[in-house]
Amino acid sequence: MLVMTMIKIALFLFSTLLLFSGCINKHGISAKYYSECKEYYDLQGYYHHECGDDDIVTYKEMGEFIEGGDEEKPKGNVW
Repeated sequence: MLVMTMIKIALFLFSTLLLFSGCINKHGISAKYYSECKEYYDLQGYYHHECGDDDIVTYKEMGEFIEGGDEEKPKGNVW
């Protein structure tokens, strides 16, 4: 009885982890393994590289969330 309950819990946790797993790439956490990038030159000859449209969370957003976002940072010496 106890073994069956443990097996059910383990299967539930494993299936939940597979369901909510995302891919981590150089731009952040994405739903895809490779982030689709658009690379092109405009009419003036400038190179453009646009990436990260399919990202769920970027490392920049995670850093802003951890830092507190709207909170003011202390200025000068804290002592």
